[in-house]
Amino acid sequence: MKLSRRTKGFAAVASAAAFALLATGCSGGSSSASSSGSSTDPITLTVTTFGTMGYDDLYKQYEAAHPNITIKATNIDTGDNAKTDWQTKEAAGAGLPDVQAVEEGWLSAVMQVSDQFNDLSQYGANDIKDRWVDWKLKQATDSKGRLIGYGSDIGPEGLCYNRTDFAAAGLPTDRDQVAALFGGDTATWDKYFAVGQQYKAATGKAFYDQSGFLWNAMVNQQKEGYYKTDGTLNVDGNADLKTLWTKLSAATASGLSANQTAWDWGKGKAFTDGTFSTFVCPGWMLGVVKGQVTAAGGDATTGWDFANVFPGGAANWGGSFLTVPTQSKHPQQAADLAAFLTNAQSEAAAFGVAGAFPSVTAAQSDPAVTGTNALSTFFNNAPVGTILAARAKGVVAQYKGPDDSVIQSQVFGPAIQQIDSGKADGSTAWNNAITLLNQLVVNK
Repeated sequence: MKLSRRTKGFAAVASAAAFALLATGCSGGSSSASSSGSSTDPITLTVTTFGTMGYDDLYKQYEAAHPNITIKATNIDTGDNAKTDWQTKEAAGAGLPDVQAVEEGWLSAVMQVSDQFNDLSQYGANDIKDRWVDWKLKQATDSKGRLIGYGSDIGPEGLCYNRTDFAAAGLPTDRDQVAALFGGDTATWDKYFAVGQQYKAATGKAFYDQSGFLWNAMVNQQKEGYYKTDGTLNVDGNADLKTLWTKLSAATASGLSANQTAWDWGKGKAFTDGTFSTFVCPGWMLGVVKGQVTAAGGDATTGWDFANVFPGGAANWGGSFLTVPTQSKHPQQAADLAAFLTNAQSEAAAFGVAGAFPSVTAAQSDPAVTGTNALSTFFNNAPVGTILAARAKGVVAQYKGPDDSVIQSQVFGPAIQQIDSGKADGSTAWNNAITLLNQLVVNK
């Protein structure tokens, strides 16, 4: 099970947003030259991203405004694979791009070698540091006070549901009524699973695609997740996590999970054939849902909608940063590009393409986010940007330790597969996860 964010990209940014980018300028950073030459020398900037970040049209805009710059972009399918790529090149001391996208889940590992990244304060960051929500800026600041990353998106979560499936089960289909069905502002996992039982009793079908994404959300909702804020592990003996695991495993054992493989939904077929009817959706996941449905031949009439509710309250899944490794031969130009890709207009445009909810505060109220776009049209004209802004309230960044992604994918991944497949009960699967934790993290 991989719980890295996003899969493949889709769609194109709205032309109005693209023109707005040209009109508003390209960077809040300094325009001074790097040590490689003058600011007008022809150069190539390499960029490595992952999943769906919505940057393709933005690259074109930047190249048009900077005729001397060519952008060579590499996009890796998942955050987990991007982490492996980064680690391999970082260990080799060569091969890293000028701009490296870093996922929240492995930011802590990056921070352990933060001296391998440029301090963006030396390249214009002090002029634009008020762009971001406070906690996003703090996440990318190392122990020496060096800012090594510009925030792209954050991942507040709402609930995707299928109206057609809900109607077949006799459940409400209006998104406000659906939010109320799950408890509104006081929605709980108990209530979510209870509605799931109603749905299964009426249709005989599963309620969610697999247990891993739910578990990820449950962990992210805690004040402290797999690590305490002091950097110590927080899994074995954690009564809160164990209680949540017991609830999840019981719901899964009752048939609420469709036992899908994470990130593999049969080329989208499971999103169109009623295999499951609810899906946890941080903003960037909306783009994934749309892409999956489209890949399977579906469209807006397939019935997916988006409600302003989430079991257990506010949760954040994912969020990325753009960094400039010290291997870059063009650190100033790379920092300028990163600043452009994370300005308000660019983040608003990326949202329209990929659902990546902006970490820049001004972008969160931009009409490109709050108004009609391809995502809102697909989700039954849901005000997706407005909903995500509401879901972002109360979200506080959770400390992610150096092996956070390892614990999620390699420790609890097998345990999730065991409960989804019925090969182990919840208690056995939890104990198996603790065994893996000791092998892969504690005693590595």
